[in-house]
Formats: sequence, structure tokens, C-alpha cells
Amino acid sequence: MARYVLKRDQGSLPERLTRYKSELNEEQFHVVTAQPKATLVVAGAGTGKTRAITYRVAYLIEQGVSPQRILLATFTNRASREMLRRVESLTGNQNVHRIWGGTFHRIANLMLRRHATSIGYDSNFSILDTEDARDLINLCIEDAAIDTTAKRFPKADVVQDIISFANNTELPVENVIVGKYPYFETLTQQIVRVDSIYQVRKQERNVMDYDDLLLNVKKLLIEKPAIAEIYAEQFQHILVDEYQDTNRLQAEIIDLLAVKHRNVMVVGDDAQSIFAWRGAEFTNIYEFPKRYPEAELFKLETNYRSTPDILGLANVSIANNRRQFPKVLQAVKRSKDLKPALVPCADVEQQSVFIASRILELRDEGTSLEDIAIIYRSHYHSIELQLELSRRNIPYRVQSGVRFFEQAHIKDVISYLRIIVNPRDELAWKRILKLIPGIGNKTANRVFEAIVTSVPNRTAGLLQPAEEASPTESAASLSMDVLRSMPKLREKATWRSFVVLLELLTSQENRGNPSKQINLIFEHGYEQYMQENYENADARMEDLRGLAQFANRYTSTEDFLSELALLSTERFKEPQAMVGEEVIEGGDEDELLTLTSVHQAKGLEWSAVFIIWAAEGKFPSPRSLKEIDSEEEERRLWYVALTRAKDDLYITYPLMLTDYNRQTVLQKPSRFVMECPPALFEVWTLEEESPKFDALVDVAEKRPDYLN
Repeated sequence: MARYVLKRDQGSLPERLTRYKSELNEEQFHVVTAQPKATLVVAGAGTGKTRAITYRVAYLIEQGVSPQRILLATFTNRASREMLRRVESLTGNQNVHRIWGGTFHRIANLMLRRHATSIGYDSNFSILDTEDARDLINLCIEDAAIDTTAKRFPKADVVQDIISFANNTELPVENVIVGKYPYFETLTQQIVRVDSIYQVRKQERNVMDYDDLLLNVKKLLIEKPAIAEIYAEQFQHILVDEYQDTNRLQAEIIDLLAVKHRNVMVVGDDAQSIFAWRGAEFTNIYEFPKRYPEAELFKLETNYRSTPDILGLANVSIANNRRQFPKVLQAVKRSKDLKPALVPCADVEQQSVFIASRILELRDEGTSLEDIAIIYRSHYHSIELQLELSRRNIPYRVQSGVRFFEQAHIKDVISYLRIIVNPRDELAWKRILKLIPGIGNKTANRVFEAIVTSVPNRTAGLLQPAEEASPTESAASLSMDVLRSMPKLREKATWRSFVVLLELLTSQENRGNPSKQINLIFEHGYEQYMQENYENADARMEDLRGLAQFANRYTSTEDFLSELALLSTERFKEPQAMVGEEVIEGGDEDELLTLTSVHQAKGLEWSAVFIIWAAEGKFPSPRSLKEIDSEEEERRLWYVALTRAKDDLYITYPLMLTDYNRQTVLQKPSRFVMECPPALFEVWTLEEESPKFDALVDVAEKRPDYLN
């Protein structure tokens, strides 16, 4: 075969290089103009990663690379569209749309539409969305002849999550169950059977789920060498954004496509790899130089986002991770002589009061609520804060889309408490009745009618005789006679367990202790219910433990529920279903404060950031620390949280906490605070205007030895 080397006019090249030189910093310029070869770009937070990728694509096109020979893999199609729009603006090239850009799933779909017949599908295959896949799994459970009521088999959503995690990590389903769902270990063979039927059913029906798009592209590239050769030749340049978040399957697909030219540029930040829980493989970026020994390493360390004081703390903190590509972020901004504030608070209530007060001050000083965020490790950490913001009419959005008290598992548990206080609460009764296996709308209606018929007035009926207790206590003392005597239901073990739980909840011992009541609900069946129905059961369990801890401050269930009712009186519009990559906004106001978990905050930035509950046992999450290497992932989460702040950073934690037994516990600062020199912080001491807080102030002023 004869080879002909194209000779292009180089006259305009210096002018173009001059333009790139003026619009990029030196680090970015080296990345953009790098020689064609395997390249790893370690891009620190706020260093212009997207700008570097965009200019790299533009540079390749201006160097004569045909757009269709470029593949750009991103984690959202929106990110890809924005990058390519900017490439077109930079180059003026009308053929930018011919670049293969988008998510891994989009790129896989494009290939499979051309070659599906090679692996046993028709080219007009359908793609199952999450709901479709769940419905098909339900049919497969039926086909497997599994008695889901007798064996308490996991719901289709959970089975779907098990199968998906196995696919994306390339682990056997059996291993995933042992590692992530040990409570289903006795059902392993049945789940494997459902998976087997599911795979066959999809091929028979000519449908693929999202995971199949990746699995089948890999299969295509391995089993069909002629087709693999076409794409290996076509993609002369491959660029991958957010490489630290790729899973094993995605990394293997890139390696298969890059096998010929090996001009693959991966861009990411190992210090921001925080999605191991959903299958992301941290070792992909760490081991890239091993898979591509010829790879050139570039670092983007010039930070345009944060002040030197914030970056100084972030740099020192992440340096404690042993496994990383060392880098030191350098600030472009000048120092404002504002060190990150470390704010020990007397208790959780004072923490919320401080944050709300400081937010109002910042707004008065000219910082928009839109440019302020509260970041937390776990969603339940925001309970007290949401209430405090509501009291002060500070409008806010929850970045995850659902407010804490609007989540299904929280509403379930609160419904138990509502029927204790008000036995005529139809919605609460029907909600908890339908949690019992085998009870649907019809039976729930029948049970509720029997209950409400037996209540002759506001304080008696289903309740114990009024003379034995005050009206409030009476309303909390359900007579179990009606429930015990329900025809047919009383023969079922699950119903008897339900009745026992209600007896415990309404007993004299537990009547005035909403915290104890929540723990009883959790321990008497609801934990098992979550394991069977939610793929993120562990996180939801953590929420309920947090809710029980929050309830400790109340001496009656009525007072606890009344406090929660504050949230329903907010001047905020009703939540709506999430669509695509949008978030739900919680108010009609022009400005909304943001509340967000660290995971949801990645990639975003605010002028002022509050990191709350920076206490040992809260951040890092004790649940996460059960995993190997998880402390380093938790420290990466901490690093992500720190680097969201542009100008002002406040780190708060309560010094005292009331545990489940209503005992006062002293809390230590997070290990991530204590491992950094005190000189990097400015410690704030809070003072209360009200004398009743003097005792708390005394505690707050006794700073830990570490801070003295």
C-alpha cells in the first residue's frame, strides 16, 4: 500500500499559535498544543479544564484533523454540546457537528445502530429507560416463579441496581450481593436466575437497557475484529472528560477504540474521584500511565476560582492522601486576608442559628443568596437548618431535588407518628398499611373504615379511656382491639408484627419520646422494608438515624410533628418531578440559597460556602469508612467541598450532641480539620444574646486542645 504525506500551508500557523498563546495560560497552552500521543491531563479544581479540552479540539481541527476522526466523550450530552458550540465559534468550521461527541451511552448507541445485527439484534432495537427496565424485571421475577411475599424478595428497583452495578464494574452478581447487599445473600441464586431471564428476554424482544449499550459495544469491538478495525482507524484522536469518574467498562471501551493510533487524551482530577459507590473506578486514572507507558503527563494547577487562603487549606488537606498525582493549586486571585473560618458551635441549634444569621449578613453586604451554598456530607445533616431557614423566611433550593422531609422513607416513618397523635388521619393510615406485604388499596380502605368507625369523638374510641390520661396522651394511646380482631389479616405474621409495633409505639414508656418511636419503627420491620425496596437503603437508614437524633429535643410526638409542619407553611412552590439534569427549586423568589450534598456540588462553585457538621463521625461518614480505601475517598469529598468556595469559607460543627438515649455527647472536629495546621483557620467564638444560653457558650468557648 502506497502512503502519501499531505503537505499543508504553514503560513498561518504562527498567527494561530499566537492567538492560542494569548487566550490560554502556559499550562493550558501546553495541553492544547501537545504532540499526538497518549496524554494524561491532571486538572485541579477551578483550573480551566473545560477550556483546555475545547481549545484542544479546536486546535486539532485547525491542524487539519477531520472532525469525524475526533471522539469526545463527556459525562453529559449538555457538556458535549456546549464544548462543540464553543469549538465552532473558535474555528468557524461548520462541520463541527460531525465530531463524535457526547456521553459514552450516546456514542455506543451510534455504533450499535450501524452494527446491531452483528451481535444478534436488529438495528431498530428499542432502548429501555429506567422505568421500562424495572417493569421488565418484574415480569422476569414472575417468570422465575419466585414467591416474593414468602421470601421477602427485593423489589425490581433493587434487583435492577444489583444487575447494573455488576455490569458496570464487571463483577459477578454473586460478588455484588456479598459486597453491597449481604442481607440478600440467601436469595443469591434466585436473583442470578432473574438476571439470566432478563438478559434472554431483552434479546428476544430486541431491546437494550442503558448498561447494554456499553456492554454490547464492548462485545462488538471484541468479537467483530473487522468492525473494531473500522473505528480504531477512524478515531485518530480520542478525548475523555472527567476520566476519574469512568467505570471499568467505559475505560475498556476507550482502550479498544484507541488501540491503533493511541492518541487518547484523558482529562480529570484524581483528587475529585468521589463516585466509587456507583461504580466509578478510581484506579482508571491512577493506572493510565501503566496502560499507556508512553503517556505524557500534564498538570493544570493554576486556579481561577478560589483565594490563596482557601487553596492553602485544600492543598494541605489533600496532601494527606497517599495514592494520588501530587499537585499544588496556585491562586490567580489575590488574598482577601480572610482565612477559612472554623466555627465550633455549642450544639446543632446554635450551628443553624449561626449559619442563618451569617447568610443574612452576607446578603446585606452584597452577596446574593444565589452565590451562597451550604454543603453537607449526608442529607440528614440539613434537618435543623431547613427548619431554621423556614423560620426566617430565607428561600432555598435543595440541589438533590427533594427536601429532607419530602423523601418517601421520611414520610413513611412520620406517618406512623401521625396516626399516634391523630387516629383519624386517613392518608397516614393508608400510607403505612400499604407498606405491609399483601395489603393494597382495597384492604387499606377496609381497615381504615373499621378504625374510623370505632372512633366516636375526637379523643376516644380507638383510644384508651379518657380518664386514664390527658387528651393528648389519650390521642397517643391507640386501642389495639380493632386491629387485633381484623378478619383474615390477624392470621398473617406480618400483620401481627404490625400490631405489636403499634402497641410499642403507644405504650406509656414510649409515648412521649418521638426519638424512641422512630427507632422502634426502624427496628421492627422498616429497616428490612428499605433493604427490599430501595437501592440506596444504607443512605436512607442513615437519614432515619439522623431524624431520630433530631427528635431527641422533643418531649412529645405532638410537638415534634408541629415543628415539622413549619415546612408546609413556607412561601415556596410545590416540588416537581426532576427532568434530566435539572434541579428542583424551592421558591418563587428571584434569589435562592443552595443546600447540597458534596456529591451534588461537584463541578459547581459559589462565592460563600458553609461546610456543616464537620465533626468526627459525621464527615467522614462512618458508613463509608467500612470500605477499603474509603478514608481517602472521604478526604477527596472533603477536598471537593473546600474547593467549591471562591471567597468565603465557613466550616462548622456542634460541640455537643444528644444521642438516642438523650445523653449529652461531646464531639471532636473532623479528622480532616485536625490534620491541618491551626494556622490555616480563623477560629470564631460565638456569643449568644440570650442569658439562657450561657451554659452553652461556656462549652463553646472551651475549644479543643487542637485549636489552642
